[in-house]
Amino acid sequence: MKRKMKKTIIYLIYIVATLLMFSSLFYLTQYYYAINEAKQEANLLNEISIEENIITEKAVEDATMAKTERMLKLEELQKENSDIIGWLEIENTNINYPVLQSSDNDYYMNHDYQKKQTMVGSIFLDKDYSWNPPSTNLLIYGHNIKNGTMFQNLLNYIDKSYYEQHPNIRFTTNKEDVYYEIIAAFQSKVYQQSDKNVFRYYFFINAENEAEYNGFVQNAKKASLYDTQKTATYGEQLMTLSTCAYHVKDGRFAVVAKKASVVEP
Repeated sequence: MKRKMKKTIIYLIYIVATLLMFSSLFYLTQYYYAINEAKQEANLLNEISIEENIITEKAVEDATMAKTERMLKLEELQKENSDIIGWLEIENTNINYPVLQSSDNDYYMNHDYQKKQTMVGSIFLDKDYSWNPPSTNLLIYGHNIKNGTMFQNLLNYIDKSYYEQHPNIRFTTNKEDVYYEIIAAFQSKVYQQSDKNVFRYYFFINAENEAEYNGFVQNAKKASLYDTQKTATYGEQLMTLSTCAYHVKDGRFAVVAKKASVVEP
């Protein structure tokens, strides 16, 4: 009887030991897999982090490389005067100047881009133009100087042949370098308040709605001295260059263009 009980106890001990052994092996196996999975996850996260850093560094590098030489030069020029907001050029003409913007439309009438007083002034953007969000129309002014400087060359757009040779305006900011294609060129004047049904192009900076935008474009096309075969669609950025003219008292000459294409770096 005692021998039988002893065998039973030994048998139970064996079973318990066996169960403990398998249980230990099971937990050790689970622990091994858990550690291995944790290592794999850590390695994956590390690889993702490295890849993200590479992508970020490449994006920064691409953004720098995407800047044209003129954009980089403009950034250097802006360190001298923060009022410089861009650079305007009509290729193969005398129009090739920095564009400034101040809190009023008087200062750069008689100051250059270095803020030195001068009779010829500067090329400047209307004070009411907003950059954030951007207004509809870059209304840019410049004097008509008899020696051919500033915006005097604009008056050459009276002739269609001149337009055909110079159909684009290049405008560079620190964010973009783009061409604007001319859609209209016309003579105008500063109208009296009592004048009715006239096109006061010099008041148009931001369109409140599509109808107002289309109205400006249609009036500019109607006033144009010739048909450029170009127009603008609501939402497209506009630019208007304006200078004095002497065909009438308080005469003005204006060229209207729309954003068309990006200058390749």
